[in-house]
Amino acid sequence: MPVSQGTDTQIQNLIDLSLKGDESAREALLHHACDRLLRLTRRAFRNYPSLRRWEATDDVFQNSMVRLHRALREVRVESVRHFFNLAGLQIRRELNDLTRQYFGPEGYGANHHTDHKPADEAGASLDRADEPEDLAQWTLFHEHCDKLPEEEREVVNLLFYQGLTQEEAARILGMPLRTLKRRWFTARTRLHEALNTDGADG
Repeated sequence: MPVSQGTDTQIQNLIDLSLKGDESAREALLHHACDRLLRLTRRAFRNYPSLRRWEATDDVFQNSMVRLHRALREVRVESVRHFFNLAGLQIRRELNDLTRQYFGPEGYGANHHTDHKPADEAGASLDRADEPEDLAQWTLFHEHCDKLPEEEREVVNLLFYQGLTQEEAARILGMPLRTLKRRWFTARTRLHEALNTDGADG
């Protein structure tokens, strides 16, 4: 797939065509957004360092794009913002599935020596008090991110997975910085509580 850089206007135009039933628009949409989708995959992959011994970014990217292509047939995407949120979700699902594949009870990675330390799974700007302590908890953490309410999941996607500053994320979402900070705090609180609950149940 050739790497290309689509502007928001180009991407929105293709979304509009797709909404009108243009089947070729979906392929063109992925083509025009390819470079940005690849960068999104790279950023998300940084939060799964243990996988890098077993998988390459390009493979994760290609598999995620297959997922996204399927999702575009099922989800009515109406904006660039919605499109990239959907893409981020497919990338995380691919990474979560790979984590279970390699580090589940029968996974090759779980039964093979690795120099990666579970604490290094953080790789982003959550407070230390919020960070899971081992690989199993990090797998749950990523899964719980996908279960957050949409407005909080979107904030986590931009701040944690895409590595934007709070000011940049607030501008993209078109909201006051204080609103974004409140959603970020609430999301972190939900994640902290969810992980503690899972830990207590285990």
